[in-house]
Amino acid sequence: MYKLGKYKESDKMYDLICENYQMLLVLSRFGIALGFGEKGIGEVCRESGVDVQTFLTVVNMLLDDEVPSLQENQVSVPALVTYLHNSHSYFLDFRLPAIREKLFEATDSGATDVSVAIMRFFDEYEAEVRKHMRYEETTVFPYVNSLLAGIRTSTYNISVFRKQHNQVEAKLAELKNIIIKYYPATGSHQLNSVLFDIFSCEQDLWSHNRIENELFVPAILLLENKNGIDQ
Repeated sequence: MYKLGKYKESDKMYDLICENYQMLLVLSRFGIALGFGEKGIGEVCRESGVDVQTFLTVVNMLLDDEVPSLQENQVSVPALVTYLHNSHSYFLDFRLPAIREKLFEATDSGATDVSVAIMRFFDEYEAEVRKHMRYEETTVFPYVNSLLAGIRTSTYNISVFRKQHNQVEAKLAELKNIIIKYYPATGSHQLNSVLFDIFSCEQDLWSHNRIENELFVPAILLLENKNGIDQ
């Protein structure tokens, strides 16, 4: 059963995870290891070098579906950058390659025209995600780190990113629909398993984009304002 209301730093980290197992991904993206016993959220975060308020803001935003009204210093921008960077690593180095491997096996290893088309569609989608996240790694994050160092630039601001930030999970929804509607699977267990993974990844990518759009971008806008940069 999910806990109603916002989690606080005095709540046990164990309870947060057991009541909301999907928060395991949030732990890894903040670099928090398991094995924290009965310690509270605040204590675990501090021992892991993670800003407590940022962790709680992300957790409660994802669980309560609320958009926080940010004020200066409410969240740690470096902590958000770490969270997003680790999210990119999860999707690109683990999640998407694992789905591709299972999808290849579940669709007759490319033995039919339909399976070849499905794999081509997935590969195009993965390339799109990599391009999207590479842009953030090579352009957005270095820009933010420069802001944090007090370095101003007149050639870029976070509004550029906001205007072109596309929803990378949309094409995954198309792939899911193609498989469900048109792939004539003879055995359902393997294909249904990879479809479950695709549904889960689609939701995870949606949450990732939501953190970027509704938490990260507003935090950088506040940082730009502090540095006297026009929006």
